[in-house]
Amino acid sequence: MTTPLIDNLQYANFSPAIFEQMRAGGVDAVHVTVAYHESFREMVLNLERWNRWFEDYPGLIFKGTTAADVSRAQETGRTAIFFGFQNASPIEDDIGLVEICHQLGIRFMQLTYNNQSLLATGCYEAHDTGLTRMGRAVVAEMNRVGMVVDMSHSAERSTLEAIDHSTRPIAITHANPHWWHPALRNKSDAVLKALTRAGGMLGFSVYPHHLKDGSECTLDSFCQMIAEAASRYGAAYLGIGTDLCQDQPDSVVEWMRVGRWTKAMDYGEGSAAQAGFPPMPNWFADNRDFGNIRRGLLATGLTPTEVDGIMGGNWHRFYARGFGPA
Repeated sequence: MTTPLIDNLQYANFSPAIFEQMRAGGVDAVHVTVAYHESFREMVLNLERWNRWFEDYPGLIFKGTTAADVSRAQETGRTAIFFGFQNASPIEDDIGLVEICHQLGIRFMQLTYNNQSLLATGCYEAHDTGLTRMGRAVVAEMNRVGMVVDMSHSAERSTLEAIDHSTRPIAITHANPHWWHPALRNKSDAVLKALTRAGGMLGFSVYPHHLKDGSECTLDSFCQMIAEAASRYGAAYLGIGTDLCQDQPDSVVEWMRVGRWTKAMDYGEGSAAQAGFPPMPNWFADNRDFGNIRRGLLATGLTPTEVDGIMGGNWHRFYARGFGPA
């Protein structure tokens, strides 16, 4: 069987058209966000919507919970959908909900989304106090049940402490190196060294605010960055997490950045002039464009085996290590 193609983070406005594009692009698995700031009950409503899609489009998509489901997707010509949270809000203040969410199919959870949470500090806070007492307990519980700790929107100290405290490798599912583009959300060399030394994974993002030159970022620049990261950290710990927000209305940006925590608009990684979604780079508009990234990576001199790993093989191996009980 060929190496799978996996995108380890999307928050698209999903539809049959996007499911068809996944198949046209040969995408075997996608990690989708099912919560930003939702409560537990609101998150369950999002799962209900996905269950209806699974019922209505069984020839295109199905719910994935194990690494074996990626292979099943390849064998059946479908896309396995894996669920994750971009915030810890669905577990509220109840550590018991970690296992319940895992039983519902959640396989990734960020400890925070930009702000301080009950678990850790987000990358937009002025002071990073690291993992909280509850944060350490929740990381241990996530390790126990097989839910991956995701620190994509977390601050430096909190991320380093999560890497150190977790007994299983963690993930930064969608970010880029700070040395390539100094966005506040991108990760330092120190974090990426610690992450990969501990067996963790970095998923490279094509969201324009994370890219050098934004929407004008070239494919060559993006792929040369990945090649440099492979030389620094090892290609085996790298993957793709596009952060694709395809077909989402600009109003969704407000939900992502603001939720319920403020009455004012928080412009996050953009500015007042960039309140909505920025245009995607011309080499990646949707799931049909992964071939561009593969060709760009091969052009950098990375080996075909390394490129196969970055395009999905490394995430597949990580799923096998991270999704089952400890």
